[in-house]
Amino acid sequence: MPQEQVGFVRRSLSRRRSLRSGVDRDDRGWTLLHIGARKGDIKEVRRLLDQGMDVNVAAWGPKSKGVTPLHLAAEGGHLEIMDELLDRGANIDARTMGACGWTPLHRAVKERRKEAVKLLIENGAFLPADINDSRFNPPLHYCPGLEWAYDEMKRFRQENSSSGETSCSSES
Repeated sequence: MPQEQVGFVRRSLSRRRSLRSGVDRDDRGWTLLHIGARKGDIKEVRRLLDQGMDVNVAAWGPKSKGVTPLHLAAEGGHLEIMDELLDRGANIDARTMGACGWTPLHRAVKERRKEAVKLLIENGAFLPADINDSRFNPPLHYCPGLEWAYDEMKRFRQENSSSGETSCSSES
């Protein structure tokens, strides 16, 4: 077996062993719920949530501090997973730790997952009213070309106001 495959197998076994041995996180600080959300495995996500796993569990790995399962599902564009997590109380605006404080919306935008962005916006993900507002670390700051998300947000709000639903915020 080539040396690179041996290393991969060791890492995979090590990760599996750490999760099976009672340690509930892998070497990235991810739980089984993080892994299921990233893979788009709806059966595993539901099973873990039904067993009482915290829908907002945050990873603590060096490259993923504060990442929640919703961040990973949004990044992968797994709409069914995102919907399940939100139904179960996932924090739509959860921020990662560190200087950037990315939300699931940041992750979806960065990966150009338009349907995931649409789902997050329709469910109330925070976008500052001004696309150039830098006080709240908006996704545009990191992901140029987000104008379409603002267009989507405006379209969604217009549809809701024209269908007779009341809106929490009024646009001028």
